[in-house]
Amino acid sequence: MDGLYEQFRIALHQVWRRRWLAVGVAWGIAVLGWLVLALIPSGYESKARVLLQSPNLLSNTIGINPADRQGDLFRIKQTLTSSANLEKIVRRTDLNTLVASERDLAAQVSALRESIKITAQIDNPNLFEISATSGVSGFSNAQNARTAQGVAQGLLDLLVEGELAGDRRTTSQAIGLLDTELKRLEGQLQQADAARVAFEQKFMGALPGDGSIASRMSAARSELSMIDQQLIVAQSSLAALRSQLSSTPSSISTAAYGAAGVASGQIAQLEMQLSQMQGRGWTDAHPDIISMKQEIARLRPQAANERSGGGAFSTPNPAYGSLRAMAAEKEAQVAAAQARKNQLQAGLSELDAQQTGEPGVVSEQARRNRDYDVLKRQYDKLLEDREQLRLRSDVQTKTDAMQFRIIDPASAPTVPATPNRPLLLSAILLIALVAGAGAAFIAGQVQTTFPSQARLATATGLPVIGSISELVSAADRALRRQRLKWLAGAGGALAGAYAVLMLVEFWQRSTVA
Repeated sequence: MDGLYEQFRIALHQVWRRRWLAVGVAWGIAVLGWLVLALIPSGYESKARVLLQSPNLLSNTIGINPADRQGDLFRIKQTLTSSANLEKIVRRTDLNTLVASERDLAAQVSALRESIKITAQIDNPNLFEISATSGVSGFSNAQNARTAQGVAQGLLDLLVEGELAGDRRTTSQAIGLLDTELKRLEGQLQQADAARVAFEQKFMGALPGDGSIASRMSAARSELSMIDQQLIVAQSSLAALRSQLSSTPSSISTAAYGAAGVASGQIAQLEMQLSQMQGRGWTDAHPDIISMKQEIARLRPQAANERSGGGAFSTPNPAYGSLRAMAAEKEAQVAAAQARKNQLQAGLSELDAQQTGEPGVVSEQARRNRDYDVLKRQYDKLLEDREQLRLRSDVQTKTDAMQFRIIDPASAPTVPATPNRPLLLSAILLIALVAGAGAAFIAGQVQTTFPSQARLATATGLPVIGSISELVSAADRALRRQRLKWLAGAGGALAGAYAVLMLVEFWQRSTVA
């Protein structure tokens, strides 16, 4: 601890012996830093807050989500900071005094665009802040403050005056471009559809279904298999009906008196019912058919007695007529199924022959279908986009979907935003004092002197017998006192210059307020 204290005393002694160097360096750095700071113009910032409202209930219905609103906010930023709008703001503020030509106007617009910031609030994306900074070197602080407020107010005026209609014009242009593209795609789609239909009529007109050749041939073979099964069933039923029809008389004899002919009528009715059951596919082993045949066998002797009684006459047999009608219906079904079978077989045979003669039929159909599907998807997508864009444009233009509400008007700045002169003046003074002390200490380290006996003994490696103190005369003391006064004056002048600069800074701020 004693060693550190000794080192500190030695360093302080070296600085004190070269105190004029320290004061000179401190003055030089302080004056240079303060001059540089004085050349930096004061920048004043004006802020305003605006709320972007969307009160229309249709906004969410048609799909204007928060992401779309962020896109609207971005377009607002781009439109507000456009060259045309910024030129209007330059003409309305003190910046117009700096414009003497079109080149000056372009330079002021470019500088103004860099000084404007439009940022959305983190907690509420619909609430955004407009800030404008003015730090023109040729302006006074009051002019810079007034210019910053004028720029921020000009941006608010553009919002209120409705200068953002350019986005609506852009929407109309986009709809027109989509309409043109839709007409072009519609013509190509019609051509592709006509070519596809002509190809299908040429190669697959008799085949069922839709899709590729392979799928339609597979569908045709499946239908052909079903028709074969239907033909087998229908032909079996037709054979059974024809067999029953051949064993059924076309007319029956009926007695002409009393209760004669009752048994014959019952037999006719039972035979008709029996024929209907067999027509449905019932076999002879069915219990109802067995019982019905037994009843018919029981009634036949009675019918024979009735016919032997005389006076009988023949009438059409209802069972025969019913069987005849059922047989005709089955014949029609068999003929229709056979015709469809012949048609499918002819189509498959023709397509097989065409594929053999033209191997590229399958690939040609795939290409035509692919072209048609691609055009159809593009057309549907463009049509959907066009209708969505048109609906959103109608909502935004006819129902005022976007509204602006000024929360905080443009503020009148009284304190410079940049630079922080009081802090920088103090920092420059502190840096100057530290630099002066450091320069004196380094100069002491460079010179080959020994501030103490221990340093001399350590450097030479020899024992130090003693030391002689400095003898100061009265004249020397008077001179040293005079130099101390000069040193105090130099230090006081540096502090006074710092105080004056601080007073001037706060006085300038008071003139702006």
